[in-house]
Amino acid sequence: MEPLTVLALNCGSSSLKFGLYASTGSATRLLWEGEAEEIGSARGTLWLAQNNERTGQQLCFESHTAAFEHITRNMPCAPHAVGHRFVHGGLAVRDHSLVTNALVEQLRSAAAFAPLHVPTALAVLEAARQKMPAAPQAVCLDTAFHRSMPDVSRTFALPEDIRRLGVERFGFHGLSLESILTQLNPIPRRLIVAHLGNGCSVTAIQDGISVDTSMGLTPTGGVMMGTRCGDLDPGVMIYLLRNGSATAESLEELFDKKSGLAGVSGVSSDVRQLLSVRETNEKADLALRMFSYRIRKAIAAMAAALGGVDLVVFTGGIGEHAAKLRDEICVGLQFLGEFAIRILPAREDLQIASITARLARS
Repeated sequence: MEPLTVLALNCGSSSLKFGLYASTGSATRLLWEGEAEEIGSARGTLWLAQNNERTGQQLCFESHTAAFEHITRNMPCAPHAVGHRFVHGGLAVRDHSLVTNALVEQLRSAAAFAPLHVPTALAVLEAARQKMPAAPQAVCLDTAFHRSMPDVSRTFALPEDIRRLGVERFGFHGLSLESILTQLNPIPRRLIVAHLGNGCSVTAIQDGISVDTSMGLTPTGGVMMGTRCGDLDPGVMIYLLRNGSATAESLEELFDKKSGLAGVSGVSSDVRQLLSVRETNEKADLALRMFSYRIRKAIAAMAAALGGVDLVVFTGGIGEHAAKLRDEICVGLQFLGEFAIRILPAREDLQIASITARLARS
């Protein structure tokens, strides 16, 4: 089969990861990759890697589209197809799909579900369509993996007229979870994946199918994260609104950007920094203990959903590299019986490339 060159684009709220891959159908190989970080900041950087050689420079981009334009001017070759990671597809877009004008309009309506991510991803998508009009474009969804969840875990305990508005558990980190499954042979019957990075989720997977996950309607829900609060008593929001202490906009800022590890510690959302000061900083120590405790509870809950566990996989920046926290999370889980633990990389961009190549060939 003739190789298909695919550009994978992964928009964060202030970053743009990218990778150029060659796909033959049976295998997908990385050719060139990099990331523009702290977009919109005077501290912006760009790194590139090819043939195991990595270079970096301070380079400030005012927007994700400006970063995209720079990237495409420096690519080693033009792609045959382009894949875009979308955190949320909203009510209408539930599976990985080739891009059409109608699909773009449906994605616009999904911006309210993930306002930190969807608008920037849409801007880059539009820029890519204009710059590469002949290349098929694909949308790869973080929510698609969870479309199989049963009603008992997908449905919130709310009246039907509210649920009809799309208020349900969508689940996220789907591309990471799909990439984990491609690395497991065989796939265990009862698998729990803890994706721990700046965003964190814990997912129960039975025979390769998602049956429950910690994140909900948006990526803010679930376990404690870097700057996100995770699940809260809804009364907290009502209390703040009634006392004139908050608006919808300020609550979004509070729960998404000022909470979690950063909010509790008052130091940082970076686990490495918190670990370095926890012996002398009580708030940093509390934040780390809370984090470990909540992840441990979520793993136990997912084991209950599965009726036990055969394998727990840790992935994401914290999951892969913070051995001390992994140990703290696993302490006290012995009651679940014997299960294996593995640490695997979240190969989201490789998954985007593989999905895009499959859709483009179809």
